[in-house]
Formats: sequence, C-alpha cells, structure tokens
Amino acid sequence: MENKLALLKTTVPFSYLPEDVLANVADLLEEQRYSKEKEIYHQGATKMKGVDIIVEGSYESFFYDSNNHKRDVEELLPGSVFGGISVLLNRKKALKTVVAKKGTVVYILPRKHFRALCNAYEAFFQYFTDDFGKRMSNEDFAHFFKKPTLFEESYIASEQLYSRKIEEMGYQKLVSCPQNTPIYECATKMAQNKVSCLFITNAANDIIGYVTDLTLRDRVIAQRIDANGPVSTVMDTHTISISGSSYMYEAILLMFQTKSRYVLIENDGRYEGFLSRNRLLSEQAQSPLVFIQSVKSALSIKELRAKWNRVPNIVSQLLSRGVHAEIVNQVITTIADTISNKVIEEVIGEIGPAPAKFVFIVLGSEGRKEQTLKTDQDNAIIYEDKANEQRELVRAYFLEFATRVSDKLNEIGFEYCSGDFMAKNPKWTHSLSHWKRNYKEWIEEALPETASKFATFFDCRAIYGERSIMDELRDFVDEELNKPMEKFFVYMAKNALQYEPPLTFFKNIRTLKVQEREVFDIKRAMTPIVDLARVYALQNKIFQKENTGERLKALKEKGVFTESQFDELMQSYYYLMSLRLRRQAQQITDDRSEPSNYIELSSLTKIEQATLREIFKTIENFQDGIRMKFMNSF
Repeated sequence: MENKLALLKTTVPFSYLPEDVLANVADLLEEQRYSKEKEIYHQGATKMKGVDIIVEGSYESFFYDSNNHKRDVEELLPGSVFGGISVLLNRKKALKTVVAKKGTVVYILPRKHFRALCNAYEAFFQYFTDDFGKRMSNEDFAHFFKKPTLFEESYIASEQLYSRKIEEMGYQKLVSCPQNTPIYECATKMAQNKVSCLFITNAANDIIGYVTDLTLRDRVIAQRIDANGPVSTVMDTHTISISGSSYMYEAILLMFQTKSRYVLIENDGRYEGFLSRNRLLSEQAQSPLVFIQSVKSALSIKELRAKWNRVPNIVSQLLSRGVHAEIVNQVITTIADTISNKVIEEVIGEIGPAPAKFVFIVLGSEGRKEQTLKTDQDNAIIYEDKANEQRELVRAYFLEFATRVSDKLNEIGFEYCSGDFMAKNPKWTHSLSHWKRNYKEWIEEALPETASKFATFFDCRAIYGERSIMDELRDFVDEELNKPMEKFFVYMAKNALQYEPPLTFFKNIRTLKVQEREVFDIKRAMTPIVDLARVYALQNKIFQKENTGERLKALKEKGVFTESQFDELMQSYYYLMSLRLRRQAQQITDDRSEPSNYIELSSLTKIEQATLREIFKTIENFQDGIRMKFMNSF
C-alpha cells in the first residue's frame, strides 16, 4: 500500500490529486506482472481494462502501418502512464500496439475509477487532453489516430490518387521521329504503333516537341497543309515532364495548370515514357480532378458559378478522407485558376485580342496556392512596354479588360477585394518598366507601408499570358536584393511580427467577441507562419517556391531550418489550414452561411484547444527567432 501511494505521488497526472484521494486510488490498483516479452494491446482492437502505471521494466508502444512496420515508436519507462487517451477518446480500445518487456510490472487503475477521477478533477483530466494535443502535432500520430482500423476498406480509387505514385502505373513507351520527317510518315508511324502522341527529336536526339491526332486534324487536314512537309512546321513545342516518383495528383494538376494533354515521365535525367491526361483521369472516376475537367467545359458564367458552389462539398469530402490540407489547397487553387482562365478567354473573345503581350497575375493566398473557401480577388496585370504613341491605347484596353474580368469573377463568387488590390484598379495594371519602378521604390524606401505592399506582391503567380514577363520582373527583383538591404529586411521582419499568436499571458487562447460569441481569427493565427516563411525566403533568394510549404522545404534544404524546426512549422501550419478549411466547408454546406475565418472556442474539443495552444507556443518561439536574427532584440 505504501509503495503504491509513493509511486502515485511521483507520477505526474496522479500528483495533481489531493493526498486523501491518492490513498483511496492506491487501494484500487491491481498489480500485473509479465515474465516474458508479450504483445498485450493491439491498436484499435484490444479493450483496455483501465489505465496502466509502469512500476518496473518498460512498455514499447507503436502503430503498425499497412505494411506491418512500426511507426511512432515510444519507450515507456517506470512512472509512465498508458491508456488514458485510449479510454477517453478511442472507445476504450488501445490506441497503439503495446509490447511489455520481460520483467515488467504495472499497476492497473480500473476504467470506471479512472473516468470518475477525470470527471471530478479538472487538472487530472487536462493532463491527458494536453498530452493528446501535443501528440496530434506529430504527423504520424495524427495520421494513424484518424485512420480506420481496416485501412484497406477505405482505400478506394479516388483516395489512391493522393497516395499512388506515377511509377506504379504502366505508362506508354515513347515513340519518336526526327524533326525533318515528312508529316505523312509521322501519321503512318502513329498508326503502326497505335499511339495518339508522337514525340519529335532534334539532331542530338533531344525531344523538342510533339504531334497528336488533333495536331494532324487541326493543323494539317483542316488547313490543307502539304503532308510532305517536315513535321517541325506543325508540331507543338510546349512539352512538360514530371518525375516518376511524383504522385498521380501532381501530374494531373500540372497538366491542368499548363493546359497540356500529355506529360513525359522522367527518371534519373532520362525520359522513360509518357502519360495522357485521359489515362490519368480514367484511373479514378470519382476524383475531384475529374470535376476540374468539367469546369473547363463550362459554357457560361452561370455554369461556372454553379461549379464554384460545389467546391465546399468536394473540400469536405477530401478532408473527411484524411487528405492533407496542402493537397486540398492545390485542388481549390487549380479549380479557381481554371475558372479565371475561362473568364479571361471569354473577355478576350468579347473585346478582341490584346494589343500587347501581357501576364495576368494573382496575389496573396491565391498567389501562394493557399486559397480557402473565403476568398476575394487579388490580381494585377503586367504588360510589355510599347512606343509612346501606343501607350494610351494599350492602357485603355487592359483597364477595360481588367474591369470585365473582375466583374465576371465577382458574379461567379470571387468577391471584389476590400483593399482594392485588383487589376481593375489603375494602380495595379501597368507596363513592365512601371512595375520594376514599383518594386525598386518599395525596396529602397523600406517603410512599414511599403514592406506590406512588397509582401503582398512578392506572393504573386502568373496564371495567364506571357510567363517570360513575370520571369523578367523576378530577375530584376533578385538583382535589387543583391544590394545592401539591412533596413528593408528589418521592416520585412517587423511586418512578420505584426500578428501575434492569440495566447494570453497564462498561455490560454485569447478570444474576441463577435456577435456575442467568443471566437478567434484563425487566418490571423496562421499569418505569422506565412510571414516568417516569406521573410526567410526573401533573404535566401527563394523566388520559385510560391507557397508556404514549398518555402519551408527549400529553407530546410538550405539549412536555415533544422529537420525538427521544419516538422514543427509544417505540421502546425497545415493543422491550422485543415481546421480552417473544415470550418469554412461546414459553414457553407451545413450551416448554409457565409464562410468566415472566425472559430468559436466552444465549438472545439478540449483536445483541439490543447493542440492549438501547443501550436501557438511554437509560433511564438519562431517569432523570437526572427527578432534575434533581423532586429537583434527581444
């Protein structure tokens, strides 16, 4: 009895209980000894008798994955407690598999007595919820906690899209011919090999283009081109490629984004085959990416609006299946880009071709490919410089063009930007030289307001037009940032510190009142991670990585963040993103209300609140790092 009481006093969750209660608990403990190594609990299957307190020896706890490999392995030593989360949150069944080592002795507190203590003593209960919150920040733990016991039952085709790699598919072998081959011979070769795509090579045997059945129909037969001419005169030169180790969804998104119907498969610097978009889509008939194809086929603004209204249901289904928030962001962004491209092409059809080369860019969250369901328009136009006598004509066209595009997008459901960061605003539709002056002034002035503008326009991405114009602007910014920029980075750092995690002095979640509800703004809570990834990306000249996740990965590769820091930031950011998307989808589909970034604290479980507290502490620590690095102070 005395030994049991002494152990309880030094075991963390039980040490929160009054001493007279501990004496009663000690009487309830049942001793269990293990003379040899033995699996005593199997994840999701074994019902827990209660909560185990390890006295001697140790437990090894872990998850088995679908290949029977151990994941998230932990060693539990004397004084450790196992089973609290399982009893409270996993329907009394062991959450993890546990092997008791030889010579292990444990005390078991029966389930009903454990639950009674949780109901009676808040601090005791809070220990287990806080522990669960910390564990949910671990990607492996979160994955296996959410995964069904019989994983294979849920592993349907549409889910394989997000876990299946291209190399697991049988892709078509390359069929090619030299660029000077007569067109009719190419058609003959395609027929003989039963392929719909023939790749064209130069003298060095490098692939420089391709022709398809459609090429022969539209560019040869329809235009009555001499079939004896070289195939190079009709080939399409825009080829794209992807690594065989990439996922199916990445290939499909790439093809939609580049408007390509074929993608080359590359491994170790060599092309090994190709895949068609139809082949990839046919692999999974229920995929939301098939929906993107239907968006491309929409014939009116009304139909596009109806398509956009279906997106919340798609998001909800993806999240409920455990699809990662980063992938869900990409799906939303690709749908939004597809709609924007349809609108742009419709406007060009209405007012005629542009009088100059241009690029239509999106900014902010859309620019970072992190679009949510509460979205507005953030866009701009950059057009090539023209002679003086043409400038007014060119400018008038693009302002009319931008206004029509913006109005149609608003009608579809992409609301006007409240801050007026839209191409229809004359301030954000300009020539390339004017945009260069804008960026140069923002960098040189280095004021709080210009740092904010630079941050907005650094998160930009071309979705239509001449990408080379965007590339030239990025090269210009790169050159400007090679100059001494200490003051500029100080203001960018200050910009990254203007939003603090919503934590009180005592590390509880700080709320505000909105319509008599206690809420916090999850967008503002996420902003510090976006900002710190941006400021470090700027300092390290990472321009080609557009979203927060990509920037964090690039920064880890450069050694700016350790593996542990990278994991903390990635898991924190996408946990928040998943919570944000889930809430917005619920507001639209279940509540039939406008989506917002406010989350009511009472709508979250204690587990979710504990997880958020841990995430906000992590963000605070990284903000301290920015203060030290860029501002040399706390």
